[in-house]
Amino acid sequence: MDGDHDLERSAQATTEVLSAVFKALHDHLIFLEGSLLKPNMVLPGFDSPKKYTPQDIAKATVTTLRRTVPPAVPGITFLSGGQSEEEATINLNEINRVPEVKPWALTFSYGRALQASVLKTWKGKKENVEAAQKVFIERAKACSLAALGKYQGGDKSSGATESLYVKDYKY
Repeated sequence: MDGDHDLERSAQATTEVLSAVFKALHDHLIFLEGSLLKPNMVLPGFDSPKKYTPQDIAKATVTTLRRTVPPAVPGITFLSGGQSEEEATINLNEINRVPEVKPWALTFSYGRALQASVLKTWKGKKENVEAAQKVFIERAKACSLAALGKYQGGDKSSGATESLYVKDYKY
C-alpha cells in the first residue's frame, strides 16, 4: 500500500510475484489442489494521485489472477492490506461480481478489516462484550455476502469506513 503507484503498476508487480511463486511451486512439485493462496488485492498505492473505483480494482485483480494462478488452486483468501473494513468488503464483493471465469473460490482472510471495529467497540471492557459481538457478527455477515458477490454495502457503523492503512506497516 505504500507509495504513489497506480493500479497498472500494482497489477504488473503482482503479476511478476505470483508468476515467480507458481513457477517455484511447480518446480518443487507442490500439490496445488491442497493449497490456498493468500494474496493482496491489486490496489493503487495509498498516495496515488489517481483514484479508482471498486470495479476498476476488481477487474485488475481478477485479470491478474487469471494470468497467474492455476485453476488447480482451490481458493484465494484475500488480505485486506490496510483498506478500511467497508472498502475491503466492497472490493471483495466487486471481485466476485466480475463476469469472467474464476476457477477458484474468492473469499476473505481479513485480520484488521474484520476486527478493528470490534476491538474499538469492546475497548477491553466486560460491559462492551455483547456490543462487540454484535459488531463482529455484522462484519462477518458482510464479508460472507461479499464472498458471494451479494453485499449491498453501506456499513458506516463502528468505524467500518475508517482507514486501516499504516505507513511502512510490516507484516
